[in-house]
Amino acid sequence: MTPATMGTPAVEVKEASGKKMPSPVVMLAGLTAGLGAILILLLMVFILPSLKSGAHDLRVGVVGAPAAAGLLEQSLATAAPDAYEPQRYDSEAALRDAIENREVVGGFVVDEAGVHALAASAGSASISGNLTGTAQALGQATGEKVTVEDVVPLPEGDPTGIGIGGLAFPLVFGGIVPVVAFRKIFPRSSGWYLTGLVTFSAVGGFVVASMLTFGFGSIETGLWSTTFWAVAGSIALGIAALAIPLAGLQNAFGAKGFTIGAMVMMFLGNPLAGIAGSAAWLPSGLGTVGQILPPGAAGTLVRSAAYFGGAGGLTAGLTLVTWIVVGLVLFVTGMRRAAVSTPEAVELAS
Repeated sequence: MTPATMGTPAVEVKEASGKKMPSPVVMLAGLTAGLGAILILLLMVFILPSLKSGAHDLRVGVVGAPAAAGLLEQSLATAAPDAYEPQRYDSEAALRDAIENREVVGGFVVDEAGVHALAASAGSASISGNLTGTAQALGQATGEKVTVEDVVPLPEGDPTGIGIGGLAFPLVFGGIVPVVAFRKIFPRSSGWYLTGLVTFSAVGGFVVASMLTFGFGSIETGLWSTTFWAVAGSIALGIAALAIPLAGLQNAFGAKGFTIGAMVMMFLGNPLAGIAGSAAWLPSGLGTVGQILPPGAAGTLVRSAAYFGGAGGLTAGLTLVTWIVVGLVLFVTGMRRAAVSTPEAVELAS
């Protein structure tokens, strides 16, 4: 750029260089159309999962004599088509163990007394309510006596599960904001930057677990119980699985890498997390995507740690660890790239 054009606005410079600028009407129409498309996409991402959520291929256990169990399965298929995927169990005790281990979302025991439905509201209040409603519908259709038992109930302080159900946005926020904040504080020290992220993840896990336990009553446990620290650790792992990959993207690809990663976590990870109703309540494809991303995996791990003694949380935990490892690899890659480019820059400047 010549001295004569240094003070000239960018539009005038482009015009002077011979490039034809689109008319204001074209630019206005293009930008409006683009923003409108983004708005439609956001509506689909945030509303469509909830709109299409419901019971589909939910694994439930069935206990009873072969003839009675078969009749119940037929009734289930009629009352709620494609909603349940029945699995036979030899005894009620085996079915209860399967529910507590999160192998099934609930089940039905058929005997001479009627139908005894077993639910687990701690796994998902939505699924538990749906299963209860289905059991009552079966009773009305067949004339059988129906009883419902909540095998793994939610705490009395949070009977609808709002506490853990609302974790998606705080987790995403807790993963994005520290990346920006600690980079501002430690712009030239990658070591202190990474240490800040890890420290915040641990402190954030403790703070959120404390609020869920002592503030909201969402978890019935004490400060020194293994359940409390398992929940705190799960939340800390979730925050780290968001923050460290974002920091890695920032180190490796600059601001664009961070921006793209943050947008994916905010606009896909948040609405597809399925923390409130569980991933099984979301449309199957969307639920799977949500569990691959850190917010959904963290929600599953926290629920497993809080109510099921960790059962059903292994895959979610490994998913979070994988995200952290990938983030560290990107972080180190960015550090090495910066170390190589810095001497070259100094040499060119000299």
